[in-house]
Amino acid sequence: MKRLAVFAVAFLLLASIASPVIAGPGKRFDPVTARVRDLTFSNLRTGYKLFQEVCKGCHHRGNDQGAKFLHTESKSMQAWNRVFYQRYPDCAKSGAWQPLSKDDLLKVNDYLFANAVDTVDVNCYL
Repeated sequence: MKRLAVFAVAFLLLASIASPVIAGPGKRFDPVTARVRDLTFSNLRTGYKLFQEVCKGCHHRGNDQGAKFLHTESKSMQAWNRVFYQRYPDCAKSGAWQPLSKDDLLKVNDYLFANAVDTVDVNCYL
C-alpha cells in the first residue's frame, strides 16, 4: 500500500511538472510565459484586431517605413513564437510594440501562431 501511495504521489508530481510543456489542439506552448495557452476565439479575435491596427500600420504592401510585408502565413508557428520570445525584429527594438501590453502581445502571438503557414495539414485534402 505504501508503494502505491509513493507511486501515485510521484506520478502526480511528474504530471504537474510536465503539463506546462504539453500542448494540443486549441493550445500552444508559449516560451515567453513558459505556459500552455488556450487558443480561445476571444483571444484570437483580439489578436487579429491588434495585428491589423498596430502591426499592419507598418507591415503592409508598399509601406514607406521599409518594413517587410507580413501576414499570418509569413512564418511558421515556431518562427512566430521566436519573434515574440526573442523580440529580434527592428520594430520590437525601436519601441513600436510599446502601445501593446504584455497580454496584448500574447494575443497577437496566439493569432499569428494559430494561422501560421504550417497550421494547415495538406494531407487532409488528398
